[in-house]
Amino acid sequence: MHTPISLLEWFGRLTAFAARAVPASISALVRPQGWIRPLYTVVVGALPLATVTGVALGVVIWLHTRDVLARTGSGAVEYLPTFLAAAVLLELAPVGAGLIVAARTGASLGAELASMKVSEQIDALELLGVSPIRRLVGPRVLACVLAVPLLHILISATALGSGYLAESLTGQTTYLKYDTAAMRQLFLEDVVPAGLKTLAFGLVVGVTGCFIGMNAREGSEGVGRAATDSVVACCLLVLAADVLLVGLIKAAQALV
Repeated sequence: MHTPISLLEWFGRLTAFAARAVPASISALVRPQGWIRPLYTVVVGALPLATVTGVALGVVIWLHTRDVLARTGSGAVEYLPTFLAAAVLLELAPVGAGLIVAARTGASLGAELASMKVSEQIDALELLGVSPIRRLVGPRVLACVLAVPLLHILISATALGSGYLAESLTGQTTYLKYDTAAMRQLFLEDVVPAGLKTLAFGLVVGVTGCFIGMNAREGSEGVGRAATDSVVACCLLVLAADVLLVGLIKAAQALV
């Protein structure tokens, strides 16, 4: 059982690790051969789950809200596309993309780096004068930062598309009417900050997964524990980051 002091120590070590990992991920931009393969692995591996998530979100929100809006008033159903777009673009798609990468890639990062730690490959890099943070961590963090926004776009598109297909089955809408209603009350100052949250989610997942993997205990049990701990920590930190970022965004918009 973790005590408050041990949790504070863990967060302190994670923050110190992030202070080294973020510059390494920025410098990795000029070395695409290092991060293209991890990016491809993250995005392609998450495509099926992201697609199913988007379709499910669009259909489920439509099913839940259409009858409620119909009971509200005769014209309230016209606002269903607006409600769907707001729920998906502002919250469900960004968080969904972050949690998908946290669950899938967080475990992969923790297990992969933990196995390298256990087999002393990381120690060998240090003996050769190669920085493990620069060689191993930076490209993986950058791949996560770039992958989450791409999955956010996919989830948003499939959710809005499945919502339109569900609504079109009633024969009461057209694509132009649906598109106009969906964007009626959404503005760039609402959508852009919500989309930018995904960059922070990717950073959180990449840094946390690599940190746990790099600090894994010895033995095969340590590899398995690193994978499990990475999923739990990444998911919790993505949700915590979402709450914090939404509060900051609303506060900044109130000041403008």
